[in-house]
Amino acid sequence: MEHMGKNKFHDGPGPSQRQLRVGETIRRALADVLARGDVHDPDLNRMSITVGEVRTSPDLKIATAYVLPLGGDGRDEVIGLLARNKGELRRIVSKKLSLKFAPDLRFQLDETFDRMDETREMLSRAEVRRDTAAEETPPE
Repeated sequence: MEHMGKNKFHDGPGPSQRQLRVGETIRRALADVLARGDVHDPDLNRMSITVGEVRTSPDLKIATAYVLPLGGDGRDEVIGLLARNKGELRRIVSKKLSLKFAPDLRFQLDETFDRMDETREMLSRAEVRRDTAAEETPPE
């Protein structure tokens, strides 16, 4: 049997513990940098940006940050501003991490809030309430 290094491969479903830990560390560092306005871009600094989650690739070389401007205003603008400042953000965040390589940062809109609203709206519809109530009634 060939010996593989620890954390070299992850065969289970979903991200490894290391990916989750590194992603959360990057999320906190990125949120902190954005909240303090450490980037030298006044357009970015005037926005309040929530970093909902950061997912890393298995090799930890790519980190995708799921972001949303507070209040939802400026969704189109925020991704462009973050991408424009990616190099500086990567440098600042990498100083806070203890990794060999600074991951390449990617940014996507966090649409989980939209999906929660859609789900809430769907569950409030009369026909859905009727169907779910019928499922909860025990047979006689």
